[in-house]
Amino acid sequence: MNHNEFENNQVNGNDTNNTESTAEHKPYTYTYGPSRSAANLREAYENQLQLMGTGGSDGGYGSGGKKKGKKSQAKAMVAAFLVGAVVISGFMYASDKTNLFTGNQQPAAATTLASNTAQQSAGVTTASANVDASIADVYKAASPAVVKIENYTEPVQSNGRGFGGRGGGWQGFSQTPQSPSGSSQSDSTDSSNLQLAGTGTGFFFESSGYILTNDHVVEGAAQVKVQVEGYDEPFVAEVVGENADQDLAVLKITGSKAFPTLAIGDSDQTAIGDWVIAIGNPYGFDHTMTVGVLSAKERPITISEDDGTEHQYEHLLQTDASINPGNSGGPLLNAKGEVIGINTAVNAEAQGIGFAIPTSTIQETLKQLLGKSA
Repeated sequence: MNHNEFENNQVNGNDTNNTESTAEHKPYTYTYGPSRSAANLREAYENQLQLMGTGGSDGGYGSGGKKKGKKSQAKAMVAAFLVGAVVISGFMYASDKTNLFTGNQQPAAATTLASNTAQQSAGVTTASANVDASIADVYKAASPAVVKIENYTEPVQSNGRGFGGRGGGWQGFSQTPQSPSGSSQSDSTDSSNLQLAGTGTGFFFESSGYILTNDHVVEGAAQVKVQVEGYDEPFVAEVVGENADQDLAVLKITGSKAFPTLAIGDSDQTAIGDWVIAIGNPYGFDHTMTVGVLSAKERPITISEDDGTEHQYEHLLQTDASINPGNSGGPLLNAKGEVIGINTAVNAEAQGIGFAIPTSTIQETLKQLLGKSA
């Protein structure tokens, strides 16, 4: 086939080698040959345009005879994506504003939610919403009912149980003065022969003047004096009754008006870990408050005296509230300000190990002691 025949076949679409591809992919092919004039080429081009217009399809070309580019298709896809994103964002905003999925519930603060979740999962509840304020209120209400007790003895008399050293590392909480003969309090006693042997703590449980304390605080006393908050002069107290086995004693003073009192609570209702408050007169520092938790219950201890005798105490409450000599007989309070124990002993070789007589074991003894005053 010569060159002119090849050109004619190309123009007329008769190239047998390209028939299949022309029908499926490129139905119109244009070539420029050196033997054809520009007029012939223009005429052939116009004829092809007419064929395109009458065939019902542009074969991928626009009305101007130009094929659509990939750029136009990409722009269309981007535009469609942006429109979809705007529509979806609008739906999300509308559902959020109308609480479509939350049911009009107000969202909680993240910290509160975390705290509540932790408490619910662990089954833990706080004893007080504001522990500091609660303890301060308890002290303010309870402090006036707590008293300081002074034990005066004859100079030749032994210090007695509770004022001398106790064996086995156990000590009572009453304080033994370092120089009792030089104490200014001994000058206010009725007899110049009496001396201050020790001090402790007690509290009013009846407004008529009844005071509960430890027996070892007043044991062997020739005279007992009670210093009450708000009074300049101490009261001389009557020892109504004593029970050495329970280490309890009841005193009575008489005043011109009712005294503030503390309610005696039920120690059986307390739990290990509950807040407890001790108020007393450690080392002569009046109305000192210490705070801790209930460390254990039902503790038995044995206290050995200097003379070899032993005293067994059972069912005691253990606390890490700081207790020192002078706290003996003072109240151990719960967060409600109720007395749940009477502070009585401490292990001198340890820290944060103090013991109190639970109120659940003193009710019957207390009735007996009060009955002796009739």
